[in-house]
Amino acid sequence: MHKFLSARLGAASLLLAVCGPLSTSWAAPVRAPGPDFPQFASADALKAACDSSLVQANAQLRQVERRAANSQWLAAYDAFSANLEDLSNPMQFLSSVHPDKALRDASEACELRWNDFSSSLAQNEKLYRALRVFKPVDATDRLLQKTLLEGFADAGISLPPAERARAKQLNDRIAELGQTFQRNIRDANLQVAFTEAELRGVPVAVWQGAKRDADGRVLLGLDNPSYEPVVQFAESAAARERMWRAKTNEGGEANLKLLAEITQLRKAYASLQGAASWAEFVLRRRMAENPARAMAFLDEVKSAVRQRERTELEELRQAKAAHLMLAPEAVKLDRWDVSFYTERVRLERYAVDQEAFRAYFPPQASLQFALRLIERLMGVRYQRIDGVATWHPEVQTYAVSDATSGNALGTLWVDLYPREGKYNHAAVWGLRSGSLAQQRVSQAALVVNFSRQGLTLDELQTLLHELGHAVHNNLSATRRALQAGTSVKHDFVEAPSQMLEDWVLDKRVLKLFAEVCPACTPVPDALMDKAVAASHYGKGVRAARQHLYASYDLALYGPEPQDPLALWVQMEGDTPLGYVPGTVFPSRFSHIATNYSAGYYGYLWSLVVAMDLRTAFAADKLDARMGKRYRDLILANGSQRPPQALVHDFLGRDFNAKAFFDDLKR
Repeated sequence: MHKFLSARLGAASLLLAVCGPLSTSWAAPVRAPGPDFPQFASADALKAACDSSLVQANAQLRQVERRAANSQWLAAYDAFSANLEDLSNPMQFLSSVHPDKALRDASEACELRWNDFSSSLAQNEKLYRALRVFKPVDATDRLLQKTLLEGFADAGISLPPAERARAKQLNDRIAELGQTFQRNIRDANLQVAFTEAELRGVPVAVWQGAKRDADGRVLLGLDNPSYEPVVQFAESAAARERMWRAKTNEGGEANLKLLAEITQLRKAYASLQGAASWAEFVLRRRMAENPARAMAFLDEVKSAVRQRERTELEELRQAKAAHLMLAPEAVKLDRWDVSFYTERVRLERYAVDQEAFRAYFPPQASLQFALRLIERLMGVRYQRIDGVATWHPEVQTYAVSDATSGNALGTLWVDLYPREGKYNHAAVWGLRSGSLAQQRVSQAALVVNFSRQGLTLDELQTLLHELGHAVHNNLSATRRALQAGTSVKHDFVEAPSQMLEDWVLDKRVLKLFAEVCPACTPVPDALMDKAVAASHYGKGVRAARQHLYASYDLALYGPEPQDPLALWVQMEGDTPLGYVPGTVFPSRFSHIATNYSAGYYGYLWSLVVAMDLRTAFAADKLDARMGKRYRDLILANGSQRPPQALVHDFLGRDFNAKAFFDDLKR
């Protein structure tokens, strides 16, 4: 699954501006909580804590409602919003990571109750009236006031009473359906059975210790450490196909029905607000501003990669023909062949085997390497704290501080390995947003699913990408918690993480492994040279696939009602490899069922910005002076200024797409 920032803790994306940014948190109203994660002995204990937290939230709300709209009103509202984070998020987050299903279920029930509170809060007339008459003291508070007023408007505050009630009803229902969509994937625990013969080519370490069925077949789940090696290395096309189909159909017919209802409800919500579509409603608050501009950008991407995609697919088809010793004209390239033959071509053309990197990148050393990189580049320090209570014994806790002053900046939790019932991809939850005015430090949880045998080069990029989100949270230095870290516009939020992915391809950067793991064997320079060359192969196929996802998302949430599967069959059918009958990919496309609806284009849009940001580090990716400048001008500012202004401050000019489109030609 594509790397992404998880921000599913709120009722809906339109409420985030009112109820808190993507960065969220916990630990009752305390400014500098300790590293322990709140503990719940049972589902009943979590329910009791949820009851108590909502009582406290309502009491705090009544206090804010009674405040006069004087010069301190916004500070008081910001503190209130921060306290809501502290009250709610331990319980909501646990649905994605706790090993006890009963507790995960209790977490989801609590989340729905908080969604109800949040959607009511977003339509609170007393708060809205106070915010309207509040007089900001400077541009920072003026921008926050504008953002908050837009959030109230998006929640339906200006609608007639009956329509306002309908807006809340729709919002709550959408949140409930999105939660169910995610649960259907997370808790399915699907497994695919293989004979040992079918797993020929797959590294033995992937399957040797796996469970077996009654017939002695190996049972592998759909988590990335199991899925990727099968589709990349299994000699058996039938084995690759079974695994690929299981992953592609992960959500099943139930999720198709949920997605259909979600799209209908979002269309109804947009209509209440006078928008022609959900995409129009969402994008008017984004950098792209409107669907037409987003689609124009996607059209540029498609034009740039169309021929490269076709060329690469033809090369893969030729590779399949050679592998099977058949005439090329007799061979058809299937979707479950793409990863397998891409790896073969890379190996034959560049002598690069992704699996070979696992020996150089042990999981713990890889994490320490990534942290050391941020330390060197951005002037911070990560100190591991042992004996800390978390949601699972293998979770690691780090105190984040400024390297120069020693001042505390935040807490980082890291959950590295797969397990049953855990969110099965890679994401970061910004669990607590910092605030200078409140002397409040941040908290983030990095959740991934890596093999204990080590990471591939691609997985090391994933780790650095996700750490980039946590860094955005932890290094935020905004006055208001509501403007902290990843509260930025959604089509900019991926840029700080995507920027860092490129660092793992730099040989000098990889030398940092020796500092954290002297016993680790260094990656040979010659191998890295080949890996850098190989990294460009398949770029056309990857970019075209991202284009399809983004275009599908915008079309699904466009003006005309669409059946999710019928639209997918049509759009995927128009691609060179076509649609595979019997597959239901939209059933596992959780991004667009939840917080990335009408926003998946943001991955490509953010990448344009990210690649332009990288140009500042072209001479030296370990330039601490430039890293500190980046930290101070981009990361520390959160959403205190528009993203265009932040990038202009850093680069000394407006951002452009030159680096992005130049890279597509490499």
